[in-house]
Amino acid sequence: MENPGTPTRQLVLWLLQLGFAAAALTGLAGCASNPTTASLPAAGTDITTESDLSPARKRAQIRLDLAVGYFQRDELKVALDEIKRAISIDPSFAEAYDLRGLVYMRLGDPKLAQDSYLRAMALKPQDGNIIHNYGWMLCQQHRYPEADQAFQRALAIPTYRDRAKTLMTEGLCQMEAGQKAQAEVTLTKSYQLDAGNPITGYNLASLLYQGNELTRAQFYIRRINNTDLANAQTLWLGIKIEHRLNHPDGVSQLGSQLEQRFPGSSEASLYQQGKFND
Repeated sequence: MENPGTPTRQLVLWLLQLGFAAAALTGLAGCASNPTTASLPAAGTDITTESDLSPARKRAQIRLDLAVGYFQRDELKVALDEIKRAISIDPSFAEAYDLRGLVYMRLGDPKLAQDSYLRAMALKPQDGNIIHNYGWMLCQQHRYPEADQAFQRALAIPTYRDRAKTLMTEGLCQMEAGQKAQAEVTLTKSYQLDAGNPITGYNLASLLYQGNELTRAQFYIRRINNTDLANAQTLWLGIKIEHRLNHPDGVSQLGSQLEQRFPGSSEASLYQQGKFND
C-alpha cells in the first residue's frame, strides 16, 4: 500500500536537497525555501488516507516523524534509534530505510547507507524519491556514472513528480564531476520546470559566468537578487557579472546592498578590496 505523502517525508527530501546543494557545492545556506508539497497520487489511483494505513504503519510513522525531528537537530544517533524502532514495528516501511540511508551518510558510513537504500528500493522499486536519494548518495561517493544512472531512473518513472528537484541535483552532481557542459543542460531543464528555485538559478548563473556567457548569467542571477532570497553569495556573483560586463552602476548598486545587508561577510570584504576575480 502506498504511503501518503507526509510532511515528514517531504522535509527529509528538502533537507537532502538543500544540504547537498548548499553545503556541498554552493554555500547557499540562506537560499532556503519552504518544504516541497506532499506528493500526489498517480492519475487513476485512489488517494491514500489515514484510514488506509495499518496500525503498525501508523505507529511506525510516529517513530519516523520523531526521527526526522532529531535528524533536523543533527542528533543523528537518536534519530537512528527512532528509525530502528520504526523498522522493528513495520519492516516493510521503505521510507524508514530511506531516511536511515541519509543518517548513515551523515554519520560517515557509506556501506550501511547503501544497504539502506537498496532495501528501500527493493520495497518500493518505482519510488522516484528513493531512487533520487540513492543517486545523491552515489554522487557523494564520487561514483558519478552510477549517480547519473540513478537520476535517470527516477526521471524515467512516468508518475514521478519531483523532476525539477532531480534534474537540479543531477546538474549539481555533474558540476562536481567537472562536466560543466552537461551540467548547464541539466540545470536549464530543471530551471524550466521550477524557475523559482534559487539553488538552480545560482548554479546556472555561476556556470554561465565561468563560460563568459555574461548576459545569460546576468538574467538568472538578477531573478534571485531581486527577491528576498538574495544573500551574500548571490549578490557577489551578481557584482562580478556586472563588473565583467563593465556596468559600474550595477556594481555599485549590488555592492551597496551587500555592504548594508551582509557587512561582515567575506564577500563584502572582497568587494571593498575590489577583488572581483576572487
